[in-house]
Amino acid sequence: MSGTHDQSPATHAAEAHDAHEGPIKTPKQLIAAVFFAFVIPIAVLVLAANYVSSDVKPAAGSDITDAEAVAARIQPVGTIDLKDMSGPAVFRTGEEIFKAQCAACHATGTLGAPKFGDADAWAPRLKTGFDTLLHSALKGKGAMPPQGGGEASDYEIARAVVYMANNAGGKLEEPKAPVAASAASQ
Repeated sequence: MSGTHDQSPATHAAEAHDAHEGPIKTPKQLIAAVFFAFVIPIAVLVLAANYVSSDVKPAAGSDITDAEAVAARIQPVGTIDLKDMSGPAVFRTGEEIFKAQCAACHATGTLGAPKFGDADAWAPRLKTGFDTLLHSALKGKGAMPPQGGGEASDYEIARAVVYMANNAGGKLEEPKAPVAASAASQ
Protein backbone atom coordinates (compact mmCIF):
# COMPACT_ATOMS: atom_id res chain seq x y z
CA MET A 1 0.00 0.00 0.00
CA SER A 2 1.26 3.25 -0.94
CA GLY A 3 0.07 6.82 -0.31
CA THR A 4 -0.78 8.88 2.70
CA HIS A 5 -2.84 6.20 4.31
CA ASP A 6 0.29 4.36 5.27
CA GLN A 7 1.54 7.14 7.59
CA SER A 8 1.70 6.55 11.27
CA PRO A 9 -0.60 8.51 13.57
CA ALA A 10 2.40 10.45 14.96
CA THR A 11 3.43 11.66 11.50
CA HIS A 12 -0.12 12.66 10.73
CA ALA A 13 -0.34 14.63 14.01
CA ALA A 14 2.94 16.44 13.27
CA GLU A 15 1.67 17.51 9.86
CA ALA A 16 -1.61 18.73 11.33
CA HIS A 17 0.30 20.69 14.00
CA ASP A 18 2.51 22.32 11.34
CA ALA A 19 -0.57 23.31 9.32
CA HIS A 20 -2.05 25.26 12.29
CA GLU A 21 1.18 26.89 13.41
CA GLY A 22 1.62 30.68 12.83
CA PRO A 23 4.40 32.35 10.86
CA ILE A 24 6.23 33.52 14.04
CA LYS A 25 8.49 30.74 15.22
CA THR A 26 11.35 32.54 16.96
CA PRO A 27 11.63 35.43 19.47
CA LYS A 28 13.40 37.52 16.81
CA GLN A 29 10.40 37.15 14.50
CA LEU A 30 8.09 38.11 17.39
CA ILE A 31 10.03 41.35 18.03
CA ALA A 32 9.95 42.23 14.33
CA ALA A 33 6.18 41.60 14.17
CA VAL A 34 5.53 43.80 17.22
CA PHE A 35 7.72 46.54 15.76
CA PHE A 36 5.93 46.53 12.43
CA ALA A 37 2.46 46.21 14.00
CA PHE A 38 2.76 49.11 16.45
CA VAL A 39 5.76 51.34 15.89
CA ILE A 40 5.40 51.85 12.14
CA PRO A 41 1.66 52.83 12.22
CA ILE A 42 2.32 55.25 15.08
CA ALA A 43 5.20 56.82 13.14
CA VAL A 44 2.96 57.16 10.07
CA LEU A 45 0.25 58.86 12.16
CA VAL A 46 2.73 61.31 13.69
CA LEU A 47 4.12 62.22 10.27
CA ALA A 48 0.60 62.69 8.86
CA ALA A 49 -0.38 64.93 11.78
CA ASN A 50 2.74 67.04 11.28
CA TYR A 51 2.01 67.33 7.57
CA VAL A 52 -1.58 68.46 8.15
CA SER A 53 -0.64 71.04 10.75
CA SER A 54 2.57 72.27 9.14
CA ASP A 55 1.36 75.92 8.94
CA VAL A 56 2.99 78.24 11.41
CA LYS A 57 0.33 78.92 14.00
CA PRO A 58 0.74 80.91 17.17
CA ALA A 59 0.29 79.05 20.39
CA ALA A 60 -2.99 79.47 22.23
CA GLY A 61 -3.05 82.77 24.07
CA SER A 62 0.18 84.01 22.51
CA ASP A 63 -1.52 87.04 20.89
CA ILE A 64 -3.21 88.18 24.08
CA THR A 65 -1.03 91.30 24.34
CA ASP A 66 -0.83 92.02 20.62
CA ALA A 67 -2.08 95.59 20.00
CA GLU A 68 -4.45 94.53 17.23
CA ALA A 69 -5.93 91.74 19.34
CA VAL A 70 -6.48 94.09 22.26
CA ALA A 71 -8.13 96.67 19.98
CA ALA A 72 -10.43 94.02 18.52
CA ARG A 73 -11.49 92.86 21.99
CA ILE A 74 -12.25 96.31 23.36
CA GLN A 75 -13.81 97.93 20.31
CA PRO A 76 -17.13 99.61 21.10
CA VAL A 77 -20.36 97.86 20.25
CA GLY A 78 -22.03 101.06 19.12
CA THR A 79 -21.22 104.69 18.64
CA ILE A 80 -22.94 107.96 19.39
CA ASP A 81 -22.65 110.87 17.03
CA LEU A 82 -23.17 114.19 18.72
CA LYS A 83 -24.07 117.05 16.44
CA ASP A 84 -23.86 120.71 17.25
CA MET A 85 -27.38 121.97 16.68
CA SER A 86 -26.67 125.51 17.89
CA GLY A 87 -25.68 126.79 14.44
CA PRO A 88 -27.82 127.06 11.34
CA ALA A 89 -29.20 123.73 10.18
CA VAL A 90 -27.71 122.40 6.97
CA PHE A 91 -30.12 120.28 5.00
CA ARG A 92 -29.36 118.21 1.95
CA THR A 93 -31.27 118.87 -1.26
CA GLY A 94 -33.93 116.56 -2.61
CA GLU A 95 -31.55 115.44 -5.35
CA GLU A 96 -28.83 114.59 -2.79
CA ILE A 97 -31.27 112.51 -0.73
CA PHE A 98 -32.57 110.81 -3.89
CA LYS A 99 -29.03 109.84 -4.92
CA ALA A 100 -28.10 108.69 -1.40
CA GLN A 101 -31.23 106.72 -0.50
CA CYS A 102 -33.96 106.59 -3.08
CA ALA A 103 -32.04 105.82 -6.27
CA ALA A 104 -31.28 102.27 -5.15
CA CYS A 105 -34.86 101.28 -6.00
CA HIS A 106 -36.43 104.22 -7.83
CA ALA A 107 -33.71 104.49 -10.49
CA THR A 108 -34.46 100.98 -11.79
CA GLY A 109 -37.99 100.29 -10.52
CA THR A 110 -36.81 97.56 -8.15
CA LEU A 111 -39.56 95.78 -6.16
CA GLY A 112 -42.33 97.76 -7.84
CA ALA A 113 -40.97 101.21 -6.99
CA PRO A 114 -42.06 103.82 -9.54
CA LYS A 115 -39.06 104.65 -11.72
CA PHE A 116 -37.57 108.10 -11.51
CA GLY A 117 -39.01 110.31 -14.26
CA ASP A 118 -41.71 107.78 -15.34
CA ALA A 119 -44.80 110.01 -15.58
CA ASP A 120 -47.17 107.07 -16.12
CA ALA A 121 -45.99 105.29 -12.97
CA TRP A 122 -46.11 108.46 -10.88
CA ALA A 123 -49.45 109.84 -12.17
CA PRO A 124 -51.75 107.83 -9.85
CA ARG A 125 -49.46 108.59 -6.91
CA LEU A 126 -49.39 112.32 -7.70
CA LYS A 127 -53.21 112.36 -7.63
CA THR A 128 -53.11 111.31 -3.95
CA GLY A 129 -51.31 114.52 -3.06
CA PHE A 130 -48.09 115.55 -1.37
CA ASP A 131 -49.18 114.59 2.16
CA THR A 132 -49.95 110.99 1.15
CA LEU A 133 -46.67 110.68 -0.76
CA LEU A 134 -44.74 112.09 2.18
CA HIS A 135 -46.50 109.77 4.64
CA SER A 136 -45.61 106.74 2.48
CA ALA A 137 -42.00 107.87 2.28
CA LEU A 138 -41.69 108.52 6.01
CA LYS A 139 -43.52 105.42 7.26
CA GLY A 140 -42.72 103.01 4.43
CA LYS A 141 -45.01 101.29 1.97
CA GLY A 142 -44.85 97.82 0.45
CA ALA A 143 -41.21 96.76 0.16
CA MET A 144 -39.97 100.30 0.92
CA PRO A 145 -38.79 100.69 4.52
CA PRO A 146 -39.42 103.91 6.46
CA GLN A 147 -37.42 106.79 4.99
CA GLY A 148 -36.21 104.47 2.25
CA GLY A 149 -33.99 102.74 4.80
CA GLY A 150 -31.68 105.69 5.25
CA GLU A 151 -31.06 108.38 7.78
CA ALA A 152 -32.45 111.76 6.87
CA SER A 153 -34.63 114.35 8.51
CA ASP A 154 -38.33 114.46 7.69
CA TYR A 155 -37.70 117.75 5.88
CA GLU A 156 -35.00 116.15 3.70
CA ILE A 157 -37.33 113.25 2.86
CA ALA A 158 -40.03 115.78 1.92
CA ARG A 159 -37.55 117.49 -0.40
CA ALA A 160 -36.69 114.14 -2.02
CA VAL A 161 -40.40 113.37 -2.54
CA VAL A 162 -40.87 116.74 -4.26
CA TYR A 163 -37.76 116.18 -6.38
CA MET A 164 -38.91 112.74 -7.59
CA ALA A 165 -42.54 113.82 -8.12
CA ASN A 166 -41.62 116.97 -10.04
CA ASN A 167 -39.25 115.00 -12.29
CA ALA A 168 -42.21 112.77 -13.18
CA GLY A 169 -44.47 115.67 -14.19
CA GLY A 170 -45.66 116.84 -10.78
CA LYS A 171 -45.86 120.49 -9.82
CA LEU A 172 -45.27 120.30 -6.08
CA GLU A 173 -43.83 123.20 -4.14
CA GLU A 174 -40.58 122.86 -2.21
CA PRO A 175 -41.44 122.41 1.48
CA LYS A 176 -40.57 125.18 3.91
CA ALA A 177 -37.47 124.63 6.03
CA PRO A 178 -38.24 123.87 9.68
CA VAL A 179 -37.70 126.72 12.09
CA ALA A 180 -34.87 126.08 14.57
CA ALA A 181 -35.98 125.63 18.18
CA SER A 182 -33.94 128.61 19.38
CA ALA A 183 -35.43 130.88 16.70
CA ALA A 184 -38.98 129.72 17.49
CA SER A 185 -38.63 130.53 21.20
CA GLN A 186 -37.53 134.18 20.57
